Amino acid sequence: MKQRYDFSRGKRGRIAAPAPEPRGKTRITIRLDEDLINHFLREADASGGATGYQTLINEALRRHVEGKAPKLEETLRRIVREEMRAAS
Repeated sequence: MKQRYDFSRGKRGRIAAPAPEPRGKTRITIRLDEDLINHFLREADASGGATGYQTLINEALRRHVEGKAPKLEETLRRIVREEMRAAS
């Protein structure tokens, strides 16, 4: 081992270029309620590792934006009908 090393021609920064981000995806920081995160983590665990929690959140947001998520009114009507049938 040398007593002294010459770093006068050294350059700061990464030695290798960072890996490119996947196309179509954007890295963001978002703060979500803990109960929501726990829900999606449980769903991801239930999938046996086949689907990650971030993928599940992305899919839920996509369904909502594309209008494929169940509407509240439709869901309530379905529940009332089921409860009325069960009470008969």
